[in-house]
Amino acid sequence: MELQALPSRIGQVRRIVSAQLRYWHLDALIDRASLGVTELLSNVHRHAQPDKTCTVEIELLLDRLTVSVRDHDPRMPVVDDAEPLATCGRGLAMVAAMSESWGVRPDGESGKVVWFTLPTSSAAVAAPSRRARRTVLEKPVRRFAEVGHTVDGLRPEHAPARSAVAG
Repeated sequence: MELQALPSRIGQVRRIVSAQLRYWHLDALIDRASLGVTELLSNVHRHAQPDKTCTVEIELLLDRLTVSVRDHDPRMPVVDDAEPLATCGRGLAMVAAMSESWGVRPDGESGKVVWFTLPTSSAAVAAPSRRARRTVLEKPVRRFAEVGHTVDGLRPEHAPARSAVAG
């Protein structure tokens, strides 16, 4: 969905993401996905130039949910160590802590995409891993999974589920 990253719209996007995850029966991911999308949209609201227009996309592959936010500002985000009493500056660190992986990549000549992934397997959703999180600064993204042979004779091995909602 495309939107202006304004505080009133951020809450609306959170509700849409939550509803989509319920539809996909991924209720256990709602809190983390909502937190992550809130942080990414807050960064667009606070930092993006020349405008606050962005696009939010959620993509579900069999074992991974990817949430991405695309904006028109080519400047890459910087993860700093926030001072103990600072009231901001921890958003991307929180995204890194609650996700399986996250990253940022340029999007054309005048923009970027910041994304994070969450595992969808029942064991990983119930008990998130304490292993080291990985940060990927640039990673090629496959927009659609290749469909090869079928797993159980009924569904393709890597069939993507995608959602698009007009904003």
